[in-house]
Amino acid sequence: MKKVLLCRVGELTEGEVRQVSAPGFEEDFAVYMMDGQYFASDDLCTHGMVSLSAGEIVDGQIFCPLHDGAFDIRTGKATVLPCRIALKIYAVSVEDGNVFGLVPQD
Repeated sequence: MKKVLLCRVGELTEGEVRQVSAPGFEEDFAVYMMDGQYFASDDLCTHGMVSLSAGEIVDGQIFCPLHDGAFDIRTGKATVLPCRIALKIYAVSVEDGNVFGLVPQD
């Protein structure tokens, strides 16, 4: 696993999602703050090929801004059609005021 810096603690507010580009990765990440915790996933919707960071968090789900499908932020499970394919979720750790995603190495 590779530790990837996603943001600093305090850069996101409760209920916020942000797109993060990390050096060495082609795809962007979406970083969420929900219930006082940080979560991370791929930023690209598995259905509509659009950035989820432009979506809205409602009841623990991120809603895609293109077709209004949704995913569970904690599990990645597709929860609202037309989304059917789960979203890739990454483990997150908070260390020394930084939020890291733990990403499998190729």
